[in-house]
Amino acid sequence: MLTKTPHLFDDATQVTAGDSRWQGKTSEDYWAFVGPFGGCTAATILRALMDHPQRSGDPLSLTVNFCAPVAQGAFDLDVRLVKANRSTQHWCVEMTQGGGEVATLATAVFAERRPSWSHAQAPFPSSKPYEQTLPYGKVAAPWVKQYDFRFVEGEPGWGSTSSAEPNSFSKLWIGDRVPRKIDALSLMSMSDAFFGRIFHARRELVPFGTVSITTYFHADAADLAAEDITRVLAVADAKIFHKSYGDQNGELWSPNGRLLATTTQIAYFKA
Repeated sequence: MLTKTPHLFDDATQVTAGDSRWQGKTSEDYWAFVGPFGGCTAATILRALMDHPQRSGDPLSLTVNFCAPVAQGAFDLDVRLVKANRSTQHWCVEMTQGGGEVATLATAVFAERRPSWSHAQAPFPSSKPYEQTLPYGKVAAPWVKQYDFRFVEGEPGWGSTSSAEPNSFSKLWIGDRVPRKIDALSLMSMSDAFFGRIFHARRELVPFGTVSITTYFHADAADLAAEDITRVLAVADAKIFHKSYGDQNGELWSPNGRLLATTTQIAYFKA
């Protein structure tokens, strides 16, 4: 059964409209080790854009640059439509707190998606069914408690003394702990819900933080409504860790085999 609204995720990403400046606040339910979970912050920004009266179309991409730490409490979102044409809109959002400097800078593209030729190049990852995969129980940060993680491959091996080569790949089912239908907001948040690739490669927790994330949406609101799902099959990997920074690339799939979103990010680590 789906939870009755409002869901904790909807509470955490709630925004109040203004002329160009919107307001929101961080959520203790989606707190990470030293600040808010970046996926929740990104989803909050996306909600402000989707609720904006000038918005047209569905999200095509969102890039979020985390410029400075976000403190617990209220924040302002300065939302600006940079350019619009018949098919697309380009937006810019700046997050500030207490009138200070920009803490988070985001750019987004919305598009009117029209029927066209379609071809899915990427293959659907093979996987055990969700029901046959055990929930991940090693929960630490509050935001992790809000998701149901079920690893098919690549569960983090904290403290492992294995001599095997570092491996940053993981495949898992992700859903809200209290089920919620997948929409663009949850896709944005879940695209950042992978544990840091450095944790998998090193098999330990090290200081880590996302610097920039970009998520591309391959399904619009009508597509997601037709899927009618509460979880995604997710895969993530990294290509390189070098001089304190590492990348991450990921895919979010519907259980029916539809690619819903792809994501890439660059993250800082200390190891």
